[in-house]
Amino acid sequence: MFDLLTEHQLAACIGLLGGVLLGLAARLGRFCTLGAIEDLLYGGSSLRMRMWGVAIGVAVLSSFSLIALGLADAGQSFYLSIRWMPAASILGGLMFGYGMALSGNCGYGAIARLGGGDLRSFVIVLVMGVSTYVVLAGPLAPLRNFFFEQQDVTTEIPPGLAHYAAAWSGLPLAAIGIAAGLLILLASLASAELRRDRQALFWSAVVGLAVASGWAGTTYLNTAGFEALPVVSHSFSAPLGETILWTMTGSLRPLSFAVGSIAGVWTGAFLGSLIKGHFRWEACEDPRELRRQIIGAAIMGAGAVIAMGCTVGQGLSAFSLLAVSAPVTMLAIFAGAAIGLRQLIEGFRPAE
Repeated sequence: MFDLLTEHQLAACIGLLGGVLLGLAARLGRFCTLGAIEDLLYGGSSLRMRMWGVAIGVAVLSSFSLIALGLADAGQSFYLSIRWMPAASILGGLMFGYGMALSGNCGYGAIARLGGGDLRSFVIVLVMGVSTYVVLAGPLAPLRNFFFEQQDVTTEIPPGLAHYAAAWSGLPLAAIGIAAGLLILLASLASAELRRDRQALFWSAVVGLAVASGWAGTTYLNTAGFEALPVVSHSFSAPLGETILWTMTGSLRPLSFAVGSIAGVWTGAFLGSLIKGHFRWEACEDPRELRRQIIGAAIMGAGAVIAMGCTVGQGLSAFSLLAVSAPVTMLAIFAGAAIGLRQLIEGFRPAE
């Protein structure tokens, strides 16, 4: 493989393959964060929220199985090598969730909708990608670093729930992670409605496996290659900005897993929309709606950088390694989305 493609190109291919699966899951399996929250709070259905539970359970189970086999190096991941900041997870998560409600989708969902021809999502993707880099490395980076400076872990135990449990109990790390994955999976499958919906189960499992494939593929490149590429999996906040930069300066910077992942989700969503016969061009006819979506996308991008991840980055990739930040950030995202949805719904109600 190294004779045919460079290591950067191989990383992009790994991201592309997993991204295609995620894009197909969004269009064919209706896998969506905001949709799951809306269904739970206002639709009276927990099906899509339980789909997230299945995806997390499969991701945890698969990732720690890879760790047990020596095929994934959790310690190299961003989520376990950077010091956890509870305030950043809470504030960033609230901002991301609120912005997600305003814009009508998270970064992953926006790319998936763009694959179906929604030009409104094109605006969300661009604004969110630029917003992430404004806060990550642009004019607002010094302010972020002042309040939430990211520092390497200096303790022997990484900030992971399974790592803490292993240090406390003396049990093998992988065994604890696999057991946690099974518990999450069984709890999600407690719903008879979900057990009957084989399509929902299938695509939820595909999402979890796509996340685990990122860890396996990038670990292989990190250990077998010469470039010392980072061990990563899918996320759709900073990678949006990275993809925009690569699109403009591709002759000066190499491909990456992130660029491949973004392209893969769009490709998978496009194929899924064609399979379902749902592809159609859509645009925003109400400037007030577009304004709201732009503001929401900007808030989302900033929040994702502060929280060090989005609904997929923290909610799936970090969760698959049982990083401490994952459940805290996801609860904050849920709360922020609930506030935003309530504001939007109340805004349509007549004054009493």
